[in-house]
Amino acid sequence: MTTTAHREELSPLRIPAFRALAAGRLIDMLGNSVATVALAFAVLDLTGSLTYLGLVVGARTVANVIFVLFGGVLADRMPRRLLLVSSTGLAAVSQAAVAAVVLTGIASVPLLVVLSAVNGLAAAVALPASAALLPQTVPEGARQRANSVIRLGMNAANILGVSVGGILVAAIGPGEGLAIDALSFAIAGLCFALVRVGPHTTSERSESLTRQLRDGWTEVRSRDWVWIVVLTFLVLNACFGAYMEVLGPYIADTSFGRRDWGFIVGAQGVGLLFGALLAMRIRVPRLLLLGCACMASIALMPLMLAVWPSTVPLMVAAFAAGLGLDVFAVAWDTSLQQHIPEDKLARVVSYDILGSVIAIPVAQIAAPPVVHAIGLGPTLWVMTLVVLGCVLAMVTTSGVRSLRQPGH
Repeated sequence: MTTTAHREELSPLRIPAFRALAAGRLIDMLGNSVATVALAFAVLDLTGSLTYLGLVVGARTVANVIFVLFGGVLADRMPRRLLLVSSTGLAAVSQAAVAAVVLTGIASVPLLVVLSAVNGLAAAVALPASAALLPQTVPEGARQRANSVIRLGMNAANILGVSVGGILVAAIGPGEGLAIDALSFAIAGLCFALVRVGPHTTSERSESLTRQLRDGWTEVRSRDWVWIVVLTFLVLNACFGAYMEVLGPYIADTSFGRRDWGFIVGAQGVGLLFGALLAMRIRVPRLLLLGCACMASIALMPLMLAVWPSTVPLMVAAFAAGLGLDVFAVAWDTSLQQHIPEDKLARVVSYDILGSVIAIPVAQIAAPPVVHAIGLGPTLWVMTLVVLGCVLAMVTTSGVRSLRQPGH
């Protein structure tokens, strides 16, 4: 590919507002990835209990689910830059408190649960605001490239952060890793403060929260390509969470080993990076249809776990899954930004986030009993067929098939 083509793909970075937004999200992801490792070992050092670890980590997810719709309403009513700066400030303070109680030895499970929930609340406000702010930073024709750049940076930060987190925890301890995460939130907040954009079209502030939530749901329900994708991803993410975070590690522990499972997860991360790079270069009129079709790649993981549970084929399947996931993510984000009214975008994003995460813990808890009831192989085959059925539902939806990129 020519130097000119590379410059064109990275052209959104020439825009100061987008550059600041991309930097903030990258730094935020890097710190969070370090904290994921650091917090896990901090809780295990404190309690030695997987149950307590689940409570602390789960508190963040529960708070995120409870408050994400409220975060979407706020992001449609208020300046999104202000919300991002405020929410990252709250996250910095809460994570600094976590680091402080761990480093001083006064940490307790109830205290960590509360602080983790505060961090989840901050994320619930930040996620819809950051997604809805992006279209304000770049012209319409540059949004696909902008989303690809964001995804590329966040995937790279995630891979680097997990590795750095492991090194830091081993070298200096989990408390210091958590302090670094608090600092990363503060730096990300400074980056978000530099996102200089004009005011966006806002929803009516005099309307009640219930009315604004209902308006957001009406926007989702009125477009079959939105509600079908949100509904199918409720199922897809549930399956993905069950086989990647429960069944896969179990199979690895009883066959090819934990180290190789690390290679497999790493291959998925590399696939995500290549997916973002590929999404930069795709120029098709029906971008969402292509993205939905690419989701068939995630069926390879449960299929290989069922029929060929060894390292190399699983690495190939994980790479393909990561690539397909990121092509879809760019196509989905771009489609929402181009076709949802500006004053309702954050609420639609919040419904999407809610649908994406709410069923994951249910599936993770339900997977072991299902395996005991029908067997590991049949469970994985059912997951494979469910994934393919969801993809078929998306690509046969009239709205998905007919949605076109502006200018095509």
